[in-house]
Amino acid sequence: MNLAILFFVLPFCGLIVAHNFNDTIKESETRLKESETRLKESETRLTDSETRLKKSETQILELKNKEITKVMFSAAIGGVNRDIGPFNTDTILIYRSVITNIDTAYNPATGIFTAPVTGVYYFTFSYHAGKNYPVSLALYKNDQVLVASHDHKTQYDGADNGGNAVFVQLQKGDQVFVHLRANAHVWGNNDVTTFSGFLVVE
Repeated sequence: MNLAILFFVLPFCGLIVAHNFNDTIKESETRLKESETRLKESETRLTDSETRLKKSETQILELKNKEITKVMFSAAIGGVNRDIGPFNTDTILIYRSVITNIDTAYNPATGIFTAPVTGVYYFTFSYHAGKNYPVSLALYKNDQVLVASHDHKTQYDGADNGGNAVFVQLQKGDQVFVHLRANAHVWGNNDVTTFSGFLVVE
């Protein structure tokens, strides 16, 4: 009797075990697929990070390799002590005694500075003059007056000094120079009546 019952129950036990085993396999396969998905997502994120890193390294190298443009000059009227002017018409002052001219953007033959690159520049000019004639100087950007400086003729003031300065945005090729106005004068040599400028930032 017992043996008959055993033979009857055993097949059902096998079915239960087989069913549980199949469920375990399916669960394992599901977890494996989920792990594979997470792995692929991690690989994608890693690839993206590597791409951004390479891009950053390239940008850093470009910044390191980029040449910093240096532009600056200072010049004086030059020569022995002498009057410049007065003239009948406005005249570009030519500062022939070059003290500094990095990038050679200032031309001592014409008195004109030509911007080699686009950027913000700083310019300053100064003068020394006597009492017999008025002083009238203007700093130009192309055909536009940027700043000016003036002094009147007087019988009492033996000598005058003055000047002006400005920050200005220039495009490549813009020209900057100092005009001596008609019927005005300055006094110059290698030390006084100067014109200077430099590139502040591109």
